[in-house]
Amino acid sequence: MSDIAPDASPCELAAAIERFLAARKRENVSPHTLRAYGGDLRDFLAYFTPPGAAPPPPAGIGVLELREWLGSLYRQDLEAGTLRRKLAAVRSFFQFLVREGTLSVNAARQLRTPKAPKKLPAVMTAEQTNMLIDRVSDAARLHRPFPLRDLALFELLYGAGLRVSELVALDLADLDLAGRWVRVSGKGRKQRQVPFGGKAADALHRYLAERKPAEGVDAVFLNHRGRRLSDRSVRSIVKFYSTHIAGDSGLHPHSLRHAFATHLLGDGADLRSIQELLGHARLSTTQRYTQVSLEGLMAVYDKAHPKA
Repeated sequence: MSDIAPDASPCELAAAIERFLAARKRENVSPHTLRAYGGDLRDFLAYFTPPGAAPPPPAGIGVLELREWLGSLYRQDLEAGTLRRKLAAVRSFFQFLVREGTLSVNAARQLRTPKAPKKLPAVMTAEQTNMLIDRVSDAARLHRPFPLRDLALFELLYGAGLRVSELVALDLADLDLAGRWVRVSGKGRKQRQVPFGGKAADALHRYLAERKPAEGVDAVFLNHRGRRLSDRSVRSIVKFYSTHIAGDSGLHPHSLRHAFATHLLGDGADLRSIQELLGHARLSTTQRYTQVSLEGLMAVYDKAHPKA
């Protein structure tokens, strides 16, 4: 199903975007990524579509036009991360057109990438994380329809440090409950095995005992129809509990992944091991957790040392 608006005018640019999204879908990119591509390219199409007229073909959009488009984004005061994401989507789209022969060069590669501010992720303490997850086990009090599923979901997000896309992609065959391992398909279809703890194993045992899948569905985490839970639904579940238990609507599934890595580092795990557990391609990505850990140490020093 396309992410481009159904009433979009049939034109060369719109058709090219349709082909690009279809190609990404065949490559099994995550639904979240596909929605992001669709939304950003829909905005791109709208910018180049004059009132009452058709947009230019892709070959008619050169570096100058792309710089004007990027300038319009700057004038909207968008965050650097949003600018970078939109530019990445357009670069990927133009590179696709080069590969299929529609364009000879990728003009979008000549645009300068906006610098992203170096922000450290906000991380819950171990006490805050455990309090949140322990109270998820009392989900019946919040009148949730699937409390055992929700608890298993939280335990695995934190206990194995999974991305939300990795969590919803899990099938029953990926779980080794006896050995307490889970096989994860990460970015770039790279697979890794990640251990999880006793609490996560207990929560999974209890949830799987009541799991009621639709016919032929092997997904671990299911929605109310017995089909695979979506990443959007997981975000909604995490937001519900974090809002009603911790009073923080800003927490999301990746918050639990950040907590997983930071708490491991704080308790002495080495960066290489954490890199393997998280499935990071580069150690530099994992190293940002050393900054988070250092900030925590500095806060303890400032509070406790008499000469601070």
